[in-house]
Amino acid sequence: MLDRLPELNALLNAAATAALVTGYILIRAGRETAHRRVMLTAFCLSVLFLASYLVHHYHIGGSKPYQGEGLGRTLYRTMLFTHAALAALVPPLAVATIILGWRDRRAAHRRLARLTLPIWLYVSVTGVIIYFVLYVFDG
Repeated sequence: MLDRLPELNALLNAAATAALVTGYILIRAGRETAHRRVMLTAFCLSVLFLASYLVHHYHIGGSKPYQGEGLGRTLYRTMLFTHAALAALVPPLAVATIILGWRDRRAAHRRLARLTLPIWLYVSVTGVIIYFVLYVFDG
C-alpha cells in the first residue's frame, strides 16, 4: 500500500491542478459560489497530498534520487529546486487567499490570488512531472 503513495500523490496534484483551473474559469464566468467550492476542494486536495507526501517520505526515509545524468539531471534539479522553494510558499499564500475571500475582502483577495494561483499551479504541475520523471520514465 505505501509503495502506491507516489501514484496517489501525483493523482492528488493533478486533481488539484484541475480544480485550480476550474476555479479560475468559474470566477471569470462570475460563478462565485461554484468558484468558492472548487477552490476549497483544491485546497483540501493539496492538504491530502501533503499528508500523503509526508507519510511516503517518512516511510522511504527521504526522497527517491534521480538517476539521470548530464543535461537531464541539470533540468531535473532546476525544476525540483524551484518546485520545492515555491511549494513552501503555497500553504501560507493559499490560506491567506482563502481567508481574504471568506471575509469578503474582494480587492485584497483578488490581488493575492493573482500571485497565489500561478505559484500553486506551477507547484501542482511540476509535482506531477516529478512523479513521471522519478517513477514512470526512470523505472
